[in-house]
Amino acid sequence: MNACEIRTLPRSGLGLTALGLGCSQLGGLYRPMSWADSAALIDAAWSAGLRYFDTAPYYGYTLSERRVGQALAARERDVFSLSTKVGRLMRPDMNVRPGDDGWAEPLPFRPFFDYSYGGIMRSYEDSQQRLGTGRLDILYVHDIGTMTHGDRNGHYWAQLTEGRGFRALEELRASGAVRAIGLGVNEWEIAVDAMNEVLLDVILLAGRYTLLEQLALEPLLDPCARAQTAIVVGGVFNSGVLAGNGKFNYGDAPAAVVEKVRRLTALCERFDVPLPSAALQFPFAHPAVVSCVVGVRSIAQLQQNIAWFERPLPARFWQAVSDEGLVAANAPIPKGQA
Repeated sequence: MNACEIRTLPRSGLGLTALGLGCSQLGGLYRPMSWADSAALIDAAWSAGLRYFDTAPYYGYTLSERRVGQALAARERDVFSLSTKVGRLMRPDMNVRPGDDGWAEPLPFRPFFDYSYGGIMRSYEDSQQRLGTGRLDILYVHDIGTMTHGDRNGHYWAQLTEGRGFRALEELRASGAVRAIGLGVNEWEIAVDAMNEVLLDVILLAGRYTLLEQLALEPLLDPCARAQTAIVVGGVFNSGVLAGNGKFNYGDAPAAVVEKVRRLTALCERFDVPLPSAALQFPFAHPAVVSCVVGVRSIAQLQQNIAWFERPLPARFWQAVSDEGLVAANAPIPKGQA
């Protein structure tokens, strides 16, 4: 597998590199990152051939968008793809403090949810200004679903449907202001609901189709393949448990997950396969998957992720993963090397 291979979204024709840089860390997620280090990280991704960058207004309370825009400002616009997100508007608030929502050094803007027609149009224009570009390639609806909103989700869903939020996205796509529209979510159920409301070009699905979890396979990924709705996978390490930190879905991994990781680790050791390599490569066996975004804190982590992604893995390993029931019986597995 080649990290800088260009893969195309079927509906829009937009090309994304197989690996993209997820830019939440540039917003200072949990730990601060300097402006110089953020620019160096994007430079390193560029030098490695990555040409897809994903950010959001929420990351660092606008800090990530500003850093991404500055770091990419001198690049030829036609040779990279840029995605950001809508659903939160950022209001000035001098009471913002380090650590709010996990951001180490957030800028003085407070997010509030707005998925309405006007809110999405405003968010789109604000992101253009922060990123310093008149062109955004993908707009994702960010964090719709009960995981974020709980019993308020119906209210925000109504903003997308009755409040014409989805209509705003369709108009932006129809006018050519954006190349593709989609969702950026951590739960597959809301993506299924959205596909019944609007024709989506792409879904950025974090943590829900991984080496550990394939519940989204039949209800979402298979229909996406039939509808030519592309999947960009995120969270392939499930918050890090597949990279060795013991965390799953932003908390301590439960016993059942720890046991499955133990079995996967034992199988990887038998075949001399790094577990993170398997985690990065597994989703690409599904025909709907076009790209994977990885969030890293350093150039060394970026280079390690690329090496894991590009490492050849034996076909016998993947067959053993399937035979031992470590993935769903109907989940496609990579071909691997003979």
